[in-house]
Amino acid sequence: MSFLYNLIGIIATGLLTLAAPFSAKLALFINGRKKSMALLRNNIAKNDRTIWIHAASLGEFEQGLPIMEQLKKDFPLHKLVLSFFSPSGYEIKKNSNVADVICYLPLDTKHNASEFIKAVNPELAIFIKYEIWPNYLRMLNKQKIPTILVSALFKKEQIYFKKYGSFMRKALANFTHFFVQNTDSKTLLNSIGLSNVSITGDTRFDRVMEILKRNNNLTFMDIFTKGKFCFVGGSTWPEDEELVTAYINQSQLPIKFIIAPHTVKASHIDSIKKAILKPTICYSELKDTQIQDYDVLIIDTIGLLTKIYSYADIAYVGGGFATGLHNTLEPAVFGIPVLIGPHYKGFIEAENLVAAKGVLPVHTFKDFKFNVDRFFEDIDLRKNTGSINKKFIYQESGATDKIMATIHTLLPNNVFKTEG
Repeated sequence: MSFLYNLIGIIATGLLTLAAPFSAKLALFINGRKKSMALLRNNIAKNDRTIWIHAASLGEFEQGLPIMEQLKKDFPLHKLVLSFFSPSGYEIKKNSNVADVICYLPLDTKHNASEFIKAVNPELAIFIKYEIWPNYLRMLNKQKIPTILVSALFKKEQIYFKKYGSFMRKALANFTHFFVQNTDSKTLLNSIGLSNVSITGDTRFDRVMEILKRNNNLTFMDIFTKGKFCFVGGSTWPEDEELVTAYINQSQLPIKFIIAPHTVKASHIDSIKKAILKPTICYSELKDTQIQDYDVLIIDTIGLLTKIYSYADIAYVGGGFATGLHNTLEPAVFGIPVLIGPHYKGFIEAENLVAAKGVLPVHTFKDFKFNVDRFFEDIDLRKNTGSINKKFIYQESGATDKIMATIHTLLPNNVFKTEG
């Protein structure tokens, strides 16, 4: 099976290289990886002490961020090396200062794994959530480098728990320790003979808790909302925008609306603006305008949504109708009701918040209108529903501290800062 896996890896590399000229994303995927080894060799000296963190994409980066930030504080003598699998993660975060070196992870072949680990020479390797690469894990284990999987989530449908999954089960066995999100994941790992498991929860809760400590003030939002009831539609897709714009056009309530689409291409922004009958302005048009005179603000840039959520009385998080639900924790941490589309299964935090009745799924425009109207009219309902979300996040936070306690035992001759 190992021979077949490696053969497939070599063939896949060749096919992807041939296809790269015909796809911008594939070109980033292939060409970015060609630079990885040079990046490592130019930025890591032989005597450097390093910690390697690997994230598949942007979502996993957000999960790993609390750990990376704590590593920088606790282990200032170590360089952090952050690798990504996906262009959607690397291209957005390649200039982040959270790590000393940021690169693509070369594809999982024996040669790539050997060369990459030789160049990084990590004292600890941290994989986030789902990333299971047999050759890398085998090489780390062979060199006795402690390797942990954090915020992991396992389901019985995965290959590790099937009769034909022995090859991938062997890959899992290379981990020094698993930090899983829930009891079901621990039970599944135990069922295949893996007992080095701790239930620590999801580090994303720690990530959103940090949001509350930041300065979330935005002058343009203060002027635009003027203390009025504020609705924020975040990370919306066309299916979501149909609901939101229909409500905007029909509603007679004194509500300020913000739409922050997932896609900020000019053509898409223009289509949203044309669909709205009320006075509408884009973020890029704010200079020298009386923004308070507008009812709708379209955010045609990225990087502001988290702070914008702090102004919301109610939020709608997009992706739950077709593409995959976006982050419900970012608005929920501000103690407000959150609406989502009907397809939220598999997003465990959303499932739990729906069960607690802090997040409400809507299936139709009628559902959407009913919920926005009643949260506008009933202040107590709005506060009580929002408090469910905030309380839930408080209760689920703390995974980072638990994981860091183990990390301090795994790093050889560790040197870290202490209080006082």
